[in-house]
Amino acid sequence: MTDLLQQFSSAAGIAAQLQKRGDKLAGQIILPVAEGHLVRMTGLAMEAVGLNVAIGTRCRVQISSSETIEAEVVGFPDDRVFLMAVEKVQGIRPGAIVTPLARSDDVPAGYGLLGRVVDGAGRVLDGFGKLQHCPERLSLNGSVINPLQRKPVHEPLDVGVRAINASLSVGKGQRLGLFAGSGVGKSMLLGMMTKYTSADVVVVGLIGERGREVKEFIEQVLGEDGLRRAVVVASPADDAPLMRLRAARLATRYAEYFRDQGKSVLLLMDSLTRYAQAQREIALAIGEPPATKGYPPSVFSQIPQLVERAGNDATGKGAITAIYTVLTEGDDLQDPVADAARAILDGHIVLSRQLADEGHYPAIDIEASISRVMPNVISAEHLKAAQLIKRFYSRYQQNRDLIAVGAYAPGSDPETDRAVQVNPVIRAFLQQPLDEKHDFATSRAQLFALARAAQGESGAANENRVMQAINRS
Repeated sequence: MTDLLQQFSSAAGIAAQLQKRGDKLAGQIILPVAEGHLVRMTGLAMEAVGLNVAIGTRCRVQISSSETIEAEVVGFPDDRVFLMAVEKVQGIRPGAIVTPLARSDDVPAGYGLLGRVVDGAGRVLDGFGKLQHCPERLSLNGSVINPLQRKPVHEPLDVGVRAINASLSVGKGQRLGLFAGSGVGKSMLLGMMTKYTSADVVVVGLIGERGREVKEFIEQVLGEDGLRRAVVVASPADDAPLMRLRAARLATRYAEYFRDQGKSVLLLMDSLTRYAQAQREIALAIGEPPATKGYPPSVFSQIPQLVERAGNDATGKGAITAIYTVLTEGDDLQDPVADAARAILDGHIVLSRQLADEGHYPAIDIEASISRVMPNVISAEHLKAAQLIKRFYSRYQQNRDLIAVGAYAPGSDPETDRAVQVNPVIRAFLQQPLDEKHDFATSRAQLFALARAAQGESGAANENRVMQAINRS
């Protein structure tokens, strides 16, 4: 204390101390943290005055003397600030005090995440206590990789599903869309891939799904074995739209974390449509004009920002192979979200309601599906066999109605005749029970056997013999 008084006892000492403290503050912008208050709430959007904060800032809204909620700044017109509640909104009153929060918006990360279920804020949902062995903290905003520095997709990824491994081969670092209407088996197919994939880590994002489906997916579809090497981020449909957005970003961030550890990661997000709908709710609430079928323009800028974070890293050691489900309303593949997703993804797998109604599972329509990186990750022989099977399958579908009513005359077209003969075998090949795994090597060998049978003398009468030969392969 005596030394401090001596430093300020003279004008020179005072000047030196002011210079010293001025140097510490040089280059820093210090803004006052002021409280604001709510003046309006319309739908989901809250308007506050008296705040000078940036977009994305977390704030505390004082509902009562003992209760608060968290909100995030999502926009501002003039001197007012738009906020959206991070969680469910109840008890908001006019004039409620709004205070900016200084803490950073980060989440725990580490290998202790494997086998756990968390929400969009990184809080545990499975009732197994706090996260253990998660020493790192992650921001939701991952680093952007220069597109010219990304390693190309050149290695196949085994997903354990024969129809995909053989006919729509997936590459490590690829981004695929799973397009389907409601009730045709999207979640079941995701569960199969989660259990049977050769990826080191699986990150599952359940965005905007019914709460009952979240529990059923984890306990029945995923199971104990599938959950052991998986991280599940769940945000049910009754969560606030901001929480649903956060859950999708958190799932992507966890996938980036494991990729940075050199792991091969399979990211399954169900669904990209719910993510877009959450962004639509926020944008419309703050006054953004609707564009295509009620979706504001910001929705179509958010989708690529999320999707482009997946893929290979610059070193080639880690990779995120991402599969996003896209809910096609009314089975319309021209839905705005489906159309935007199809344009930016590296391929799409279409599930057919007609096949599902016929008991064909998984209900993959290989005629309408495509993997754009497939030629880069498989051999020329494999590609030729897959194209042959797809050609016979497509030829049969083109003449299906004529064949069904007996209007097609056998012998009028040799390729159609062959398609009719091998169609039962192809359909059997494309089906797979939930409890069966077909690895990539087995799927490829069975595809070669099927291609040889399709070109040989195996007709419908020899279906059992051909399938036995395929299974032996």
